[in-house]
Amino acid sequence: MRAPTAPGHRRVVGETADAAAVPPRRLSRTRTLVAIPCFNEEVAIGSVVLRARQCADEVLVIDDGCTDSTVKVARDAGATVISHGARKGKGQGIKSALRYAVDHNYDCLVFMDGDGQHNPEEIPLLVEPILADTADLVVGFRTFDQMPFYRRFGRAVLDVATNTGSSITDSQCGFRALNRKSMESMLGTLRKDDFSTESEMLRIAQEKHLRVGETPINCKYGDFATSTKNPLSHGMEVLGSIFWLVVERRPLLHIGLPGLAAMLVGVFLLLQFLRGFSETGLVPIEQGMLASLFLIPGTIALVLGLMLALVARMRE
Repeated sequence: MRAPTAPGHRRVVGETADAAAVPPRRLSRTRTLVAIPCFNEEVAIGSVVLRARQCADEVLVIDDGCTDSTVKVARDAGATVISHGARKGKGQGIKSALRYAVDHNYDCLVFMDGDGQHNPEEIPLLVEPILADTADLVVGFRTFDQMPFYRRFGRAVLDVATNTGSSITDSQCGFRALNRKSMESMLGTLRKDDFSTESEMLRIAQEKHLRVGETPINCKYGDFATSTKNPLSHGMEVLGSIFWLVVERRPLLHIGLPGLAAMLVGVFLLLQFLRGFSETGLVPIEQGMLASLFLIPGTIALVLGLMLALVARMRE
């Protein structure tokens, strides 16, 4: 899905938005909330809030245990602030925003970062497919030429890991819009508290048969030194969370079945070990160790897969 930037012009995948061509405007046909999960982003948050207010009915900042002046700056700029009191993770910030949006009867919820990377003037581009009722969830996507090399690599890896069978090209982009149906589907369903929440949202959208669209956005890197995580550790954390998201949903397929295969190989090697011992009277140590390497982990994986499948069934 590609949202038009102006009458008579429709963007294609390879194009990026020109901020000058996207004038701020309030989306009067629907009640829109912009939510910004924050941790120590006092440098940029004021400007982001002021500009986002031009395109929404309310701007909500979720204070995830900030220790700087983020909360004061955000309030001074006109934002409503919810404070967690301690750092609980981006996922908790997203859940708080979903609850607030549903409780206050908003029709559209837009998530964006508070570090100045996302352009608030592009909010209408994300909301437009929602207004046209052509999508339930709209994700912004960044072209690779906008991103530093290490971010391109990390995004490519995480996109493959997140692949849900949809055509979304930027699974990790936090600049996204949800309609009421998506909000209610995500609320109470999201479980992760870390940065893997974006991936989890796409998996839930697939399971709930939500219509997912995307639109090109601009993303600026390097303007503000607000990153609070090492890119490598951040990527590994998200990748690990995505792995467990996949495993927890189909434990028999992703743990139990490989465990069964390994166990059968181990049983075969064990029989070979016993046969060799009975024929020669010698203990083939290497063959016995190899059988153990397959048999023991395989048995553990099979039992773990069965237990996780039982837990998943009980949750349902």
